[in-house]
Amino acid sequence: MDTPSSEGSAPRRTLRRKAVRKNYDENAMDEPIETSKKKFKTKQQLEKETETEALIALSVGFPIDELLEDEIRAGVVRELGGKEQNDYIVVRNHIVARWRSNVRVWLLKDRIRESVSSECEHLISAAYEFLLFNGYINFGVSPLFNGYIPEDGSEGSVIVVGAGLAGLAAARQLLSFGFKVVVLEGRSRPGGRVYTQKMGGKDRFAAVELGGSVITGLHANPLGVLARQLSIPLHKVRDHCPLYNSEGEVVDKAVDSKVEFGFNKLLDKVAEVREMMGGAANKVSLGEVLETLRVLYGVAKDSEERKLFDWHLANLEYANAGCLSNLSAAYWDQDDPYEMGGDHCFLAGGNWRLINALAEGLPILYGKRVDAIKYGDRGVEVVSGSQRFQGDMILCTVPLGVLKKRCIKFEPELPRRKQAAIDRLGFGLLNKVAMLFPSVFWGDDLDTFGCLNDSSIDRGEFFLFYAYHTVSGGPALVALVAGEAAQRFECTEPSTLLHRVMKKLRSIYGPKGVVVPDPIQTICTRWGSDPFSYGSYSHVRVGSSGVDYDILAESVNNRLFFAGEATTRQHPATMHGAYLSGLREASRIQRVVNVSRGYPRKPVQRYSGVSSDVLEDLFKRPDIASGQLSFVFNPSTDDPKSLGLVRVCFDSFEDDPTNRLQLYSILSWEQAQKLQEVGESSNESKLTYMVNNLGSKLMGGNAVLDTCGALISVIANARKGRSRTRVVARQ
Repeated sequence: MDTPSSEGSAPRRTLRRKAVRKNYDENAMDEPIETSKKKFKTKQQLEKETETEALIALSVGFPIDELLEDEIRAGVVRELGGKEQNDYIVVRNHIVARWRSNVRVWLLKDRIRESVSSECEHLISAAYEFLLFNGYINFGVSPLFNGYIPEDGSEGSVIVVGAGLAGLAAARQLLSFGFKVVVLEGRSRPGGRVYTQKMGGKDRFAAVELGGSVITGLHANPLGVLARQLSIPLHKVRDHCPLYNSEGEVVDKAVDSKVEFGFNKLLDKVAEVREMMGGAANKVSLGEVLETLRVLYGVAKDSEERKLFDWHLANLEYANAGCLSNLSAAYWDQDDPYEMGGDHCFLAGGNWRLINALAEGLPILYGKRVDAIKYGDRGVEVVSGSQRFQGDMILCTVPLGVLKKRCIKFEPELPRRKQAAIDRLGFGLLNKVAMLFPSVFWGDDLDTFGCLNDSSIDRGEFFLFYAYHTVSGGPALVALVAGEAAQRFECTEPSTLLHRVMKKLRSIYGPKGVVVPDPIQTICTRWGSDPFSYGSYSHVRVGSSGVDYDILAESVNNRLFFAGEATTRQHPATMHGAYLSGLREASRIQRVVNVSRGYPRKPVQRYSGVSSDVLEDLFKRPDIASGQLSFVFNPSTDDPKSLGLVRVCFDSFEDDPTNRLQLYSILSWEQAQKLQEVGESSNESKLTYMVNNLGSKLMGGNAVLDTCGALISVIANARKGRSRTRVVARQ
């Protein structure tokens, strides 16, 4: 094997080895895409715009010059491979890019017509309907979407089992399609394996992730879209990850680089070996092949290098939630080509903010542990204790671990093909110790640090620490336990585990003269014994393959549907994979209804546009008037985060109000109050604060009607017949 160059730097530590892939910059998507009509652009401008839009569509999952299989089945073009298909792809990419430029606003088909030739009207309709019903546009939790959700459930009824990311995503999407939905959740909270726990008390507290924690790859990630819709900051997990040995010393950089280089080379050799072995490679584990190659090529010979090599093995077991002895050498990394590009991020304040936003307004019944699911030609029934719930279709989103335990009785039984896939796939374990301390003794500049263990059998015990002080609100550390150590963790007393982890932390920082205080509070997870999960997330076990993910995703008799991270071949074991699977199944259910009806039915949307007279009438009675700024809000809610509109009048022609330059923006009631606390003597300073500090973007009258029509309609309807008492006049 080659040796690393002394001039090269060690590659970045990642959870999985990433396939090189070109992605657009998600951060740049906050800048609006040019929306002027294309006929006014030069050929060069059009070519550049088309190339940029193709790159955005590629990151979302569309091929450069081909149709998806779903698009072909949907019949988006009359003839494959010709000019019409090429034109459709350009229009499709344009629509995707337009919505990604502002994910807070519902993209109307009329907005697309402004920038696409009328000759392509049939392609606009085909692309828009496909993207809408398949969850590529107009999905998520933006408050501005509320006006587009139909009030009546005329499409049919769906029972969603499980209020994790998959169930919540599907339920919201189904409601937007016009279905009646009820969600049954066995726990007392939404989120499933995404669980943010608040630790501490009045003086010191923090929000820590006991389950799914990191947004793995920001580019085109739907969770990044949700964060943008909610204006939640994301914190990039910094690359710097020092490794400490058992004596508390930082591992020598040269040795670290050498072992990491050797480890990555061995993974490359694994790919070569499985090609030579063919189908036989699926009968051996990744652990067996790696160890054979390690000995063959003389990697990590001495004890110190072996400890470092074991750390990388533990990191690999963490990425897959499974012991290397169980992972398939042939298919363990089958999803690598589909990984999201970009930074790994923490969500400021915790992932519960996404979960709560997704759950808001949904009909969720908690404490409903499902005992049986019955399905047939006449409909479906779910049994929970003494209660029975009936509907047209069921979407089952329970974790693979629950299906493996056969906790739910299916009547009739699941097809043998599906049950066999459930049995073949692996469902592993990752546990954590969350700790809240009085202070950040580990240093403000670290998001992660690793620790080596003395023995191979303990390599996964507290091998990696996540520092949440930048996003949690307090000095919190989370120690990860992977592989065999995660299994032993389940039956070890919490006091013993706490003693071990504190001993490790003090061995690192004690020699540096840093006093490691006792934690204020600690929590030990037990995901393996949790009756609503029986594990953490899925992996491809020996004898399994990526095809088994597809089999798990198959519906049964067009009545029983499945979603969750273990049903997505491209994005298993991820939060975004679970979310995307929910959107996928909502689309699949809609298609089934359309086929049974014999024709596609357009979604019924409440909002159909508002006039400038309605907008003008709202600002005749503002809730807050402050100089050149006036504000209107929804009177039916007291939520300080509820959105409203602000109008800025730049000129003061009292004799002729029609000459005023008036611009608008969206603000919450809470932001409006903050705005009143600054720049009391200057309208200019308020405007500067609004744009620079609050991130507001000003728009003209036509733009605000197009962008915020649903919000305007909601406020206007709420005001009807109600007196207003919340007017504040300020100079």
